[in-house]
Amino acid sequence: MEFLQQNLPWVALAVCSGLWLLFDLVRQWRDKSLLTPLEVTLRINREDAIVVDLRDQGDFEQGHLPNARHLPLADIDRRATELEKFRNRPLIFYCDSDSRTAKAIATLKKTGFEKLYSLRGGLFEWEKAGQPITRKKK
Repeated sequence: MEFLQQNLPWVALAVCSGLWLLFDLVRQWRDKSLLTPLEVTLRINREDAIVVDLRDQGDFEQGHLPNARHLPLADIDRRATELEKFRNRPLIFYCDSDSRTAKAIATLKKTGFEKLYSLRGGLFEWEKAGQPITRKKK
């Protein structure tokens, strides 16, 4: 008990960190739209999913998922109609770390798209999983 009193700030930090990690795990478990790199590969191969890169042009040119379509997040409202022909196929969005994908998914849900997914961890997790990157344009 004396240890806890003397180290209360550190104990509080440890408890808060643990709760945050637990919260994040529960969120990921409940959110079926977040896909791992393996799940993305399976959707591409089994369901002919379309992969959409939301990053800027320079980032896209430095490397992206094979066969990814480039649609910067800044243009999503204006260019959403380009995805209309893929309405019945799964659309998988990604960026560097998956911070932009929620906005893209929300925008397209408003227009009636249903099969919308996000690469959890973005390009960072894709590369970390040893998956291929290309510089070829689609």
